[in-house]
Amino acid sequence: MGGERAGQNLAGDDIARLVQAPDLVWVHMRAYSAETRAWIRANLSYLDRHALDALLADETRPRVSEIGNGVLIILRGVNTNKGAEPDDMVSIRLWVDENRIISLSKRPLGSVGELRRQIQEGGGPVSAGGFVAALIELLNVRIEGFRHDLDEETDRLEQLVIEAPDQEQRRPIMEKRLQTIIFRRYITPQRDEVAHLTRGKLSFLTEEDRRHLLESHQNLIRVVEDLDAIRERLQILKDELASIMGDRLNRNMYLLSIIAALFLPLGFLTGMFGINLAGMPGANDPAAFWIFAAVLIFITAFQFLMFRLLKWF
Repeated sequence: MGGERAGQNLAGDDIARLVQAPDLVWVHMRAYSAETRAWIRANLSYLDRHALDALLADETRPRVSEIGNGVLIILRGVNTNKGAEPDDMVSIRLWVDENRIISLSKRPLGSVGELRRQIQEGGGPVSAGGFVAALIELLNVRIEGFRHDLDEETDRLEQLVIEAPDQEQRRPIMEKRLQTIIFRRYITPQRDEVAHLTRGKLSFLTEEDRRHLLESHQNLIRVVEDLDAIRERLQILKDELASIMGDRLNRNMYLLSIIAALFLPLGFLTGMFGINLAGMPGANDPAAFWIFAAVLIFITAFQFLMFRLLKWF
């Protein structure tokens, strides 16, 4: 990144040699690779043991630790790889001092690729502090984009519930709420660690770098607040859908209860007059059926009128 070979790719022995030189060098490697572990232990043995362990750890969380003249930074970025879920965030671990930037990630990270492109085109950062500020800003761009997608999807679900509520909508609501909770769980500690970085005493961070970091911190604060709001909206949406479905079920059960009440006396009378025993009234009268039918119609009409007067429906 620095010196006569600014913006050029490094390869082979150049990497091991220049990582010891005074010019600023950025080395990005694939985490969990056996070659990566061997190279780090062979060429960065001067680093603090705790920093080396953190760079090579299997599990990480957002972290900023100042060690001597350098800093260990662990952040997370949105997973934009094809076929991946954005909330399955990618960890990036960095060791940064005035002359070296060592970064590792398990999977490709769009922000790292974008920063590499900027540097190769001559428009990227030229200092360690500028690199850190630029990387966090690029991570935030994608974080903000995913937050925006969550917000728009919540708006769409709200419109669906208002216009055409359906039991099948519960699943996407719960999936988006779970995504929001997981995403917030990653972003909240990252917000706190960026704040820690802005307050740090690292000599390679200029005032301009700190202003950029402070702006990134403010953006993360807004993202966390928006995620809280989205989470609450989705919970309210879930409760509203459950209420609508409950009201629909109660209305249907109430209608069935009214119908059952209307037919209860009719069933009693038809059951009683259906007994095949001698002595049934009207058994030998040709008009008895029509008289009985008229009585049933009268009873039904009377019940219907009474239910209306009592405001049962």
